[in-house]
Amino acid sequence: MSAQRDRIDPASREPLEMLLQAIPGGFNAIPDIVERRAFVRQLLQTMTADLPPNDRVVSEDRTIPGLDGAPDVRVRIYTPAEATGVILPGILYIHGGGMILGDLDGEHLRAEMICELTNTVVVSTDYRKAPEHAYPAQLNDCYAALTWMATHVGELDIDPARIAIYGGSAGGNLAIATTMTARDRGGPTIAFLMAPYPMIDDRHATASSLAVTEVGIWDRSGSIEAWQWFLGDGEADQYAAPARATDLTGLPPTFMDVGDMDLFRDEDIAFASRLVQAGIPTEFHLYPGAYHASEVFAPAAELSQRIWSTRIQALTRALHG
Repeated sequence: MSAQRDRIDPASREPLEMLLQAIPGGFNAIPDIVERRAFVRQLLQTMTADLPPNDRVVSEDRTIPGLDGAPDVRVRIYTPAEATGVILPGILYIHGGGMILGDLDGEHLRAEMICELTNTVVVSTDYRKAPEHAYPAQLNDCYAALTWMATHVGELDIDPARIAIYGGSAGGNLAIATTMTARDRGGPTIAFLMAPYPMIDDRHATASSLAVTEVGIWDRSGSIEAWQWFLGDGEADQYAAPARATDLTGLPPTFMDVGDMDLFRDEDIAFASRLVQAGIPTEFHLYPGAYHASEVFAPAAELSQRIWSTRIQALTRALHG
């Protein structure tokens, strides 16, 4: 076991060690992106195969128009089963995956859980992935989903004054960037932004980015590769890498969290600090012993349950008062 993994919460470490026994080096060690996606998809299916369906939430898949003639975007709409005709807050849910992995199915249980526990309508959006599709395809698809959601609030029974955006990791990047885009384009008003451990800095120059090299989940080499694929032949601007943004004023109240064994730790701490300095009401949590997405890989751990409980409480306070 590496010295870095020794610092991880013991209950959260066990599933990680099982993964690394199956795939030494973690799934980022699979060089072919198609094979890597298939492995991650199978892993998530295996982790959730024995869970019963949730009859307290109703979900529906839709295809909506892409932005400015771009390809259509797949979304999945989650509604509390007993909420027929009730106007509820809405959450645009953006999945993670380093801009190269992930889909609606992989995030189904978490989007469903957030819908149920926060009593909201959740619109989970897919988006095009790198390396096949470089920036700004991902952001454009998420912004298309936001604008569609905002223009269909009557059909979706969503209160337009209570729309939040949720996204973790790469989804956190896209949640922040989509919110910034709405601010700068005069788009839909966002009431609340939740961005757990967001992937926001392409430069990989922070202490944690230099140090986290062998935890086994989203280490430095895999992150650098993902950013290269995401940016393609282009350069990072403030919407591709929100850590580069010079103006954070005008953003909504924001919640962020990150583990102390996460490569993104220091870029997220710095961004949260800048939000506070810009006058944005900001809640931030740093979790000792947590690695990147540890609450996903070790859902039974007390630490993971505490992470989720804190997020759910923050979403509920923000959207229900």
